[in-house]
Amino acid sequence: MIAVTGATGALGRRVVARLAAADVVPLRLVVRDAARAPDVPGAEVVANPGGYADPEGFRAVLDGVDTLYLVSAAEAEDRLQQHVDAVDAAVAAGVRRIVYTSFLGATHDAVFTLVRQHAATEDRIRESGVRHTFLRHSLYADFVPFFATREDGRAVIAAPAGEGRTSFVSRDDLADVGAAVLLDDSGRFDGQALEVTGPEALSMADAARVLSEVTGVPTEYRAQTVEEAWATRRPSGHPDWEIEGWVTSYLAIAAGELAAVTDVVPSVTGHPARTVAEHLHAHPEDWANLR
Repeated sequence: MIAVTGATGALGRRVVARLAAADVVPLRLVVRDAARAPDVPGAEVVANPGGYADPEGFRAVLDGVDTLYLVSAAEAEDRLQQHVDAVDAAVAAGVRRIVYTSFLGATHDAVFTLVRQHAATEDRIRESGVRHTFLRHSLYADFVPFFATREDGRAVIAAPAGEGRTSFVSRDDLADVGAAVLLDDSGRFDGQALEVTGPEALSMADAARVLSEVTGVPTEYRAQTVEEAWATRRPSGHPDWEIEGWVTSYLAIAAGELAAVTDVVPSVTGHPARTVAEHLHAHPEDWANLR
């Protein structure tokens, strides 16, 4: 049995759809709200309202599960503790393999502060002794329009990313890779950390150009200093740890930490990775904020 966490989310739903289409293994969809779960004939839906923050509840919903697709938790101040509790609960439940959605270049000294949590989570999974694969995702292609804001009929990406580049990846491709890894029980992917990226690395100026071409909304990249980045994000009312995560994600781009381009998507799925333009053309809902 394969259990999928985050089955109501943008990535989890895609993975569930691909596993259901394969129709070769029993599925258990682990969700907070059963009413929002995808309608998949034959799949078992189990609600765990407390999520990873309720380790006993999480352990209970994993009873009988062989392989766990562990989607990283939403950004939270205690996210690392949630991950640690989730891993320990999975091991206690008898899960034999964990496929974890990590982040590109996960290290303990990553410039992008939130990525350090992924490195620590990977450590916990390794230490658990269960079979595992880490899917280190680059930034999502659908984040590109999210980075932009409207200004007088135009859109602007204002960030301290310098001239750094990012290998934005489509969630469609991430789901294809995730499903392929989950369905392969040969051990081929055991112990691996797969850096899953798009087919090209774009600067923010490149990303703005792609947005202009796809959406028809003139878009430009406006470089910021770190001080300007903090000043323009503080009015959001979000806590400092979260703003620091946003700002350091751009600083990681400037430092070249997100520029790697790999062949994981074609080698695992058999098809080319989608470009940002291809993803946005296929998903106009992702740039509805710019209309």
